[in-house]
Amino acid sequence: MTVSEGFRVSVTEEARKLGIKAGDRLRVKVERGAIIFEPVKPREALERLASIADRLLGGLQRVDAVKLVEEALERA
Repeated sequence: MTVSEGFRVSVTEEARKLGIKAGDRLRVKVERGAIIFEPVKPREALERLASIADRLLGGLQRVDAVKLVEEALERA
């Protein structure tokens, strides 16, 4: 694997055989001096967000998306 300008890397053919496709999200971890790329499944991403919401907000919150957009437009 080679790191190009902008710190981009190309996924090897061997790794693509695991089902990684263009546009997939990968989690990067460093363990014992090794860089590990793990596919992030949408369900796992939602569970992580829920966990963050629990920690920071005391649980998931209902959001009125229309109200948020209207308020943002008023501020602009």
